[in-house]
Amino acid sequence: MDSSPNNVTAELLSGRYQLGEVIGRGGMASVYSAKDLNLGRDVALKLFAPQSANPDELRRQEAEIQLLAALNHPSLVTLFDAGTDTRISEEPRPFLTMELVDGQDLRARIRHSPLPLDEVAVIGAGVSDALAYVHSLGIIHRDIKPANILLVPVRPGEPLRPKLTDFGIARIMDGTRLTATGTMVGTAAYLSPEQSRGAELGPGSDIYSLGLVLLECIKGDVEYPGGAVESAVARLHRAPAIPDSVPAEWAKLIRAMTAMDPLDRPSAADLEVALRHALVSPGSLPGLLAEAGTRVLPAPPALPPRPPSAGAGPGSSAPTAAGGDSSARTRAMPVLDPDAVTTPQANRGTLPARVASGFRQARRRTRILLSLALLAVAAGTVAATVALAAPEAPDVVPYPAVTGDLGQHLQELQKSVEP
Repeated sequence: MDSSPNNVTAELLSGRYQLGEVIGRGGMASVYSAKDLNLGRDVALKLFAPQSANPDELRRQEAEIQLLAALNHPSLVTLFDAGTDTRISEEPRPFLTMELVDGQDLRARIRHSPLPLDEVAVIGAGVSDALAYVHSLGIIHRDIKPANILLVPVRPGEPLRPKLTDFGIARIMDGTRLTATGTMVGTAAYLSPEQSRGAELGPGSDIYSLGLVLLECIKGDVEYPGGAVESAVARLHRAPAIPDSVPAEWAKLIRAMTAMDPLDRPSAADLEVALRHALVSPGSLPGLLAEAGTRVLPAPPALPPRPPSAGAGPGSSAPTAAGGDSSARTRAMPVLDPDAVTTPQANRGTLPARVASGFRQARRRTRILLSLALLAVAAGTVAATVALAAPEAPDVVPYPAVTGDLGQHLQELQKSVEP
């Protein structure tokens, strides 16, 4: 599309935007760098080709674009403003003002060289996240292509972050078309089969187009080149050709995204999960992570075998693993009393024998405590026995001898109280 005449371009668009140089051009619009004089910031301004002067059509376009301006997502280019350029009254032209992104688009990146799979996963996951957001609001993009995916540097050494742009031809699902009825809208090389047939569109149309974009990132070539008719017909007759060098998981994912039936394609949310997993799985392979198997811990180090005691028989040694060495494979169990291992069960059947065996197997500290308890019990028994064997104390305590009248009175008092 040719840019506006010089005498018009020099004027402020909508009374606030000063147009700069053309930074992008397509079949339906041109993108300018511009200055928003009201807010003092640089913006990207997309100026569409002249439209019908029908007031109702213009109002409908502006209402739908205003809805798109409410979108807010880190993987979407922020839309600041929308309106109609009426500097030439006979040729009203819709326009969009967006954030000015400092970076190249995916089309330029692919022209440089095919992308490694980890970079493809980053780009695909970011775009899928953006599509999941807009699809949840009932909006489909309808023009997913490399030129509409901007690559923004975030931090040095990190992969470029994708930003999806150009909702200029988007439509609200089950709503009024933004473009004229019967017009096939989109870029021919990335149209979905339903777009080629002019059928009703859903979220699956964006998934198909993204599948072609990811395949182009891997191959470095457009899958369905040629004119509009030639490209549209080709996808109706053959599936995308995926090179044999593409890993099986990636090939399976792209085939699912480009399935002929939209219902067979994954949702944008599921696609994002699969591509996020590709970033952490071996070889950058998409899909669900494999469940971790049972982890077998290493065997503890073996203790040196205890030398047999003098009274132990040949059967007292610890059993070994089948075909193995007991010192290397089997941890020896501590034996406090070798006699307790070899003593027949019949000889240990009586209560005193079991008590004695348990006492011998107890720890040294436990044995000391038990011995002290037994001594305390024995001491208490002896004290009780001595108390019972002592002579019975007299009932009347004798008074000391007192002479004189006082002694006589005491004797009389004692006699009076005796039974």
